[in-house]
Amino acid sequence: MTNLKINKRESTALLTSLGAGVVPRVGLEHIAVGREKELAALSQDLENISDGGAAFRFIIGRYGSGKSFMLQLIRNQAMEQGLVVADGDLSPERRLAGTKNQGVATYRELMKNIATRTNPNGGAIALILEKWISGILAQVAQETGLRHKDEGFDDKVESKILEVVNHLEGLVHGFDFASVITAYWRGYREDDDHKKDAALRWLRGEFANKTEAKSALGVRVIIDDETWYDYIKLFARFVADIGYKGLLILLDEAVHLYKITHTGSRQGNYDKLLAIFNDTMQGKAEHLGIIIGGTPQFLEDSRRGLQSEAAWQTRLAKSRFLNNSGYEDTTSPVIELESLTTEELSQLLGRLAQVHGIHYKYKKTLSVKELAEFKQVLASRLGAEKLLTPREVVRDLISVLNILQQNPQVTFKELIYNSNFHSSSGQTNSDKDENSEFAEFTL
Repeated sequence: MTNLKINKRESTALLTSLGAGVVPRVGLEHIAVGREKELAALSQDLENISDGGAAFRFIIGRYGSGKSFMLQLIRNQAMEQGLVVADGDLSPERRLAGTKNQGVATYRELMKNIATRTNPNGGAIALILEKWISGILAQVAQETGLRHKDEGFDDKVESKILEVVNHLEGLVHGFDFASVITAYWRGYREDDDHKKDAALRWLRGEFANKTEAKSALGVRVIIDDETWYDYIKLFARFVADIGYKGLLILLDEAVHLYKITHTGSRQGNYDKLLAIFNDTMQGKAEHLGIIIGGTPQFLEDSRRGLQSEAAWQTRLAKSRFLNNSGYEDTTSPVIELESLTTEELSQLLGRLAQVHGIHYKYKKTLSVKELAEFKQVLASRLGAEKLLTPREVVRDLISVLNILQQNPQVTFKELIYNSNFHSSSGQTNSDKDENSEFAEFTL
């Protein structure tokens, strides 16, 4: 095993998050294995976005297969490369379209989670605007020799502000978006926190009606279920114009669209998704990437999945030259996460054991032989090895390592061969449905 160099913050995030079955925000690069081709394809998307293009991908895999891990990994990479990112989970309350503000609820979630390399935890809209304005102030001061309080200084700054926002006015809803950005600058110039807050509320989609927006900002429109994606495109163009490489949108849990029981509502969401897909794939968006995480049912179910519709079938169908050829086309809009190989899973477990040892400052960790034995025990007790997802195996390994570290008198073999080992659902192996995608287990 290679020696890992990992700091305490990263090791804490990895062990606590993965032990709870969720994906951490930091440290993922230390345990990323077996996804080289997928990451290479997504990295190419980031380059295309940075060069002014657009990208759209589905990342498809069953529960626990690593979808959220991949989304978080590419999120971190995008920020490091200078993109703005926004992520969120779809849910019954957050959809792409709806009659009860479900679409704008998704927009609000994304705007709440706007992040950059220097502000990776979200809530970065105000910081993006402040940094941009501060940069223009410094630029004007350098070019003119004027200072902030000098006559004519603010006019020159506003002129540069308008150079950027005027580029947006030709886009759909661009005039209103530009007006709000200008209002934020004027609030900044006048030290008017109320005006700045109103502009931020509008950008986050928080105004409930047009009257309220007109009173606060003088604009006659608000971001709503019909228009929210147009403003995503505007924001992508704006951040590119002010020095970032573009905007990456990450939406997980698309299975919630599949779960919509009302046929008309589900169709409305699929239609909105199709419009977004067409828009990005046809080059109508700039500096924008969208990645959707979903399960195989969401994509493939013949009654309610995307491919139940002819429009999606034609767009997502694999080339006939790929069928049974053993080759992959990584430019396809669908990235299907295959199970990790035995070697890759062993590598993952080895890295986690190293992280645990580094975090708790002990030298002797589980050997390669013991890790293989651990994996075999899981496979034999909880179903076929191919049905074990990374999430399940990782959670149980961390549990084993925690118990051994906290109870030095317990041996590895005593622990993993304990007869009390059972699934978290309380079912026996024979009761457990091996095909269930919701299957999880713990020690």
